[in-house]
Amino acid sequence: MSSTHAGLGAGFVRRPVVALPTRDRAALAAGLVAPFLVSFLLVPLRTHLSHTNAALILVVVVVAVAALGSRLAGVVAALSAAAWFDFFLTRPYETFDISAGADIGTAVLLLVVGLIVAQLAAHARKLEIITVTDEGYLARIHTTADLVRSAKSADTVVDHVRGELTALLGLSGCRFEYGTLLGQPARLGKDGGITVGRRAWDLERSGWPEGETELRAYGNGHYLGRFMLTPGPGPVPPLQARLVAVTLADQTGAALDTAGPVGAG
Repeated sequence: MSSTHAGLGAGFVRRPVVALPTRDRAALAAGLVAPFLVSFLLVPLRTHLSHTNAALILVVVVVAVAALGSRLAGVVAALSAAAWFDFFLTRPYETFDISAGADIGTAVLLLVVGLIVAQLAAHARKLEIITVTDEGYLARIHTTADLVRSAKSADTVVDHVRGELTALLGLSGCRFEYGTLLGQPARLGKDGGITVGRRAWDLERSGWPEGETELRAYGNGHYLGRFMLTPGPGPVPPLQARLVAVTLADQTGAALDTAGPVGAG
């Protein structure tokens, strides 16, 4: 192999293939199949059922799919519903042609409404997930705050937060350094973003940067130490989890500021 090809091979990084969750895969399948089945079942009624009512029935199918899965599943369901509405329920039947102008309008309206509803249903699902998850985040913050008030040693708070950060961010390791700023590791900032040097790092697209990432703890505006985070093999934590991690580090800083230095973690 030539050096050119070797260089290209060495520089090529294979990105891992991320599989869709089972629920999303099922929703995508439903988005393809459910509108077809419902449209097919409406065939015996197509001469008696108005096209508007048939379209409304298919919109309900789109809503169900989008609520079950992702926005993508809802979009697939909307496209599928419009296609099978045209094929089964408009003249000429069992073709993808529409002869009546009113039917064209209904099909387009079905597609547009389906896409909008898919967006809204997926957004509602996302809000529900965030609300449920927030309860867990708040519990971590409240538990740590209680510990800061009651703990006799800052070491207790540091050890507790190390465990919280490991679980919260899916880390494979977490240690604490008191009062040192050696090296220039990547940093988890106050806004939940990652910086490498002076450059913002796209965590969602590129994953964690190589090596450890620091999360600094401040007390009364003074730097007191940092948690050194070793990423785990799982997916990157969402922004809200990272913001909670920053809050936990701030609580640690408050404990350190009150109790004084802590030993190496």
